[in-house]
Amino acid sequence: MKRQGNKVGVIGTGFVGATTAYTLTLSGLVSDLVLVDKDKEKALGEAMDLNHGAAFYPSMNVMAGEYSDLKGSDVVIIAAGANQKPGETRMDLAHKNAAIFREIVPEVVRNAPDAVLLVVTNPVDVLTDVTMEVSGLPFGRVLGSGTVLDTSRLRHLISVHTHIDARNIHTYVLGEHGDSEVVAMSLTRLAGMDVHTFCEKCGRCDMDLGTALADQIESKVKNAAYEIIARKGATYYAVALAVRRIVEAILRDEKAILTVSGPVKGIFGMPNVCLSLPAVVGGEGIERFVPVDLAKDELEALCRSAEAIDKVIKSL
Repeated sequence: MKRQGNKVGVIGTGFVGATTAYTLTLSGLVSDLVLVDKDKEKALGEAMDLNHGAAFYPSMNVMAGEYSDLKGSDVVIIAAGANQKPGETRMDLAHKNAAIFREIVPEVVRNAPDAVLLVVTNPVDVLTDVTMEVSGLPFGRVLGSGTVLDTSRLRHLISVHTHIDARNIHTYVLGEHGDSEVVAMSLTRLAGMDVHTFCEKCGRCDMDLGTALADQIESKVKNAAYEIIARKGATYYAVALAVRRIVEAILRDEKAILTVSGPVKGIFGMPNVCLSLPAVVGGEGIERFVPVDLAKDELEALCRSAEAIDKVIKSL
């Protein structure tokens, strides 16, 4: 059923939460945006700063508020928690951020029981699982930003090599948003062709994306966050754009295929954890996952990714 409202809450106004709020003010998607943070002055400052640009974006109401102000929200984005530090993996954050989520999620559900909950905080797959457990919401109403960002990184890198607009490259990163993620090169298509065929027909260079270059691209995708964090301390622009895209799909009931994180319920024989697969995303969150045919090595890697997530969840 198509959702009629366009009120969005953002929990956590750190780098990611604040930048996400900024992208939403520019999007024209939202009429009411509520910022909630344990540091109330920080949330108020962000709301003031955004409101001062009101003459330059589509009409909307931005406010700093309490959990009670989330009432009537269509989507609540949870971006609160500790940030990933240089040398720290996303999974290293699991215990401290799971504890934070066990405090946040009940408040969100109590005040916005009909909202779709979108988890952005890392480790996003583990915390999506925690959010599902704590919220008690049905399948689909809780989803994580997953590998939507990673997939965009992959599309960008293929675009750089092929000189094809990233928007015309269809490909997926699956599994964990993290070290065990799987670049599904076998599913990559350009103008309806797989990468080997495209490179053969292109004739622009002698570098086939199916060779060692694909391994280089995969490594760059997996290590992108570490490289950015080492240089500037945090990643937030691209992830905020990825979150905006997911919110757009929900508010417009698009039935868009995005690699968001959700419970896989034993797909491919994997443990029942949250991870990313191509999913149909609409007004009620994840409607269903889309069956895909993976190469044998990709499927094996995906199962290992699920096991890595499951191991962390069981340790909580």
